[in-house]
Order: sequence, then structure tokens, then C-alpha cells
Amino acid sequence: MRTLYFPLIMVVLFASCQSKKPKTAEEAGPKKVEVINTDGQYRLHVDGKEFYIHGAGCEFGDIASLAKHGANSFRTWRTDNGKNTGKEILDQAYENGLMVMMGLDIQRERHGFDYNNPEDVQKQLEYVKGEVMKYKDHPALLAWGIGNELNLRASNMKVWDAVIDIAKMIHEIDPNHPATTMLAGIGKREVDYFAENCRDLDFICVQMYADIENLQTRLADAGYNGPYIVTEWGATGHWEVPPTEWGAPVEQTSQEKQNAFLHRYEVAIKADEKRCMGSYAFLWGQKQERTPTWYGMILENGHTTETVDAMYKIWNGKWPENRCPTLDSLRINGLKIYDNVTVKPGETFTAFAAARDYEGEALTYRWEIMHESTDLGDGGDFESRPETLLNEMGEAEMIITAPANGGAYRLFVYVNDGHEHSATANFPFLVKN
Repeated sequence: MRTLYFPLIMVVLFASCQSKKPKTAEEAGPKKVEVINTDGQYRLHVDGKEFYIHGAGCEFGDIASLAKHGANSFRTWRTDNGKNTGKEILDQAYENGLMVMMGLDIQRERHGFDYNNPEDVQKQLEYVKGEVMKYKDHPALLAWGIGNELNLRASNMKVWDAVIDIAKMIHEIDPNHPATTMLAGIGKREVDYFAENCRDLDFICVQMYADIENLQTRLADAGYNGPYIVTEWGATGHWEVPPTEWGAPVEQTSQEKQNAFLHRYEVAIKADEKRCMGSYAFLWGQKQERTPTWYGMILENGHTTETVDAMYKIWNGKWPENRCPTLDSLRINGLKIYDNVTVKPGETFTAFAAARDYEGEALTYRWEIMHESTDLGDGGDFESRPETLLNEMGEAEMIITAPANGGAYRLFVYVNDGHEHSATANFPFLVKN
């Protein structure tokens, strides 16, 4: 008698497996995303389930790696980034179980866009409408981010009229996804304007670095008591540190960044259980901004740094099995960065990196000298990478020859554990007679 039931059981099991097979993005269709207020606690809900954002900015980064480290979302700054289309980005997110806060690239006043020109503003609205139409039904879409830091060095409040019109348009053609905008910090001027003129922004997004530790004070001072997401936070900004005597900003070591990430998440993001709906750390990838290592959590060669481990700890509640090595200090001739080290052209000096590995594995050291960056962008704008003058493997202690020409330089060290994990630090120094 058992043999009579066996085929039937197999058919039922097969049908069950078939029904649970993941759908393609086209078959799945859009998810319904809402902001829900439950007894004063705001949360995003995706198809009726609470969704607290554990994410990072990842426009060009390794999406699969981000998912493996425990994230559930990432944000972009535009739909088509020049390397991947918005659909390709959303498809990769869907394949890896991630949701995307999709950026809509809006022109900035500081780049010369005139919000007093109604024709150009209308053209921008039509362009954005086309982008929304392209991607609004994708199941990996979480929300629309209208512009990035449009308040940075902007005086014309008509930019917010344009943002409001875009938010209204989004709600007319896309009933499934909220709309927001990303602010550099948060100020009373913008908050008051939104309160008076706009109900179409479902929440706001704030972006802060070292000052994020004062986030709750800044929100209170601005008079904002609604829901929000922190869409950029991370290492101390280059504008937030005392420079050397010749004006070079001092970058944190990877260890200092890791400690800052952990502390800032606790006191600024996790601490607000009522109104904060999650965050995106900056940046799951690499970029040149003052240095090639300042803001990216990933190095140019693809190695992860201590800030990646920090986010793993935040998202999973534990450290990864194999951690990045850590770097306690970097010195030149026994001196610290704020000793304002100056050497003569062609002079030799001693560099020493105090590093260690949590698993006791052997470490290798790569040393690099490059010019201090002079092609300086603003607000994350493009910067070209400075020329490299020295790039060689070595030991924890090195005798290094200063460049022959005078000027401002940086000495970098990259400490690798053999598992594509690296600790980093750099040291600005001046060459002059």
C-alpha cells in the first residue's frame, strides 16, 4: 500500500517546490512600501512586514558582498551610474535579496543650475518622470531619493519647490513607494519650508559624519519630529578635523574609523528607536576624496577594511570569523602627525606602523607615497587621484627616501593579512629645504 502513496507524495512535494521557486523580477512585480506609525514609532513596512534598514551606499560596490555581510538594503545616487543601468542595479539587488533606495539625480544650485528658470525645471521634472516610469514596478525598489544634499551651499528655496513637484509626481504615478530627499545635515530653514509647503515627502534623510553624535540635538534645533533615515554617515569628514600647519587634513586610521563607526551607530542611530527607520553607511566601495582611503570601506584593490568589520558587527551582532588586521599607529621618525613633520628633499626617514592581527596571522606591508591632493571637489564631487611616487612592499619599519622636489605629500601604509583584509593609515608630511 505504501507504494501507491509514494508517487502522490512525490507529485505534491514537486508541486510545492515549484510554487516556492523564486520568481523573476518581472513576475514578482512591485512591493508595497509604507511608513507606518505605531504608537509613536515609525517604521518602513514592505508588503506589510516591518523593514528596518541595515544598509550602505553602494553605487559601484560589490552588491553580493554587501548582502553576505548582513545588509538588507543599499542606496544609490542616481538611476544610471554610467556603468550599470538602473534595471541592472535593481536586478542585482533582487538576486541578492536586497532592497534599493534609488537615487534620482537632481541638479544642484552650487553647480550652476538656475531654479528660477521654469523651462529647465520642467525639463528636469520630465526627465525624472521617465526614470520613475522605468523602474517603479521593480520588486527590489524600496523608495525614491530625490536629489542629494541640495541644501549644500544653496540659497534659492525654489529648489524645494522642484523637489515637492517631483514628490507629487511620484505619488501620482507610483502608489507603492515613498519619496524623500537627502539633506546635508539638517536645518530649521528647510524643515520649516517643508512643513509649510509639502506633505508629499514621506520622511526626510539626513547626512552627517562626526557631527552625527549630535544628531538628536540638531533635529530638535531644526524643529523636526517626524520619521527619518540617516543616508550617509561614517568616518570623520575632512572638513571636521584640524589640519597640519600647511593645511593638510588628517585622516583617521582604519582602527579609529572602526571605533567611530561602532560608537556613532550606538549613540546616534540605534539610540533613536522611535523616529529613525535605519541607515546607510558611507561607502561600500572606493572613491578618491582628499585621499583614496578616506571614505570608502573598500580599498582600490578590493580589500575590505576595519570599517567593513564594524558594519558586520552592527548588522549581525558579532564579529566576522576572520577579522581585518588593525593598525594602532603610524609614525615618521618616532613623531606623530600633529608634530607637523618636515624633511629635506631626498632625505631618508624612518616610518613605523604598529599593526597586529586578531588571529595571529602573518602580515605584509605595502608602502606608498603620493602628492597631497590639489584637485579638490566639494560635497563629494569628482576628484582626480594624485600621482603615486613610491609603491613597494616592505616591513613594519621602513627606511624611506623623501621626494626630491619640495611640496606636500602623504605616506600611506596598507597592512594585509593574506585574506584580502587590510588595515590602513596615512601620514601627511612636508618636503622643503
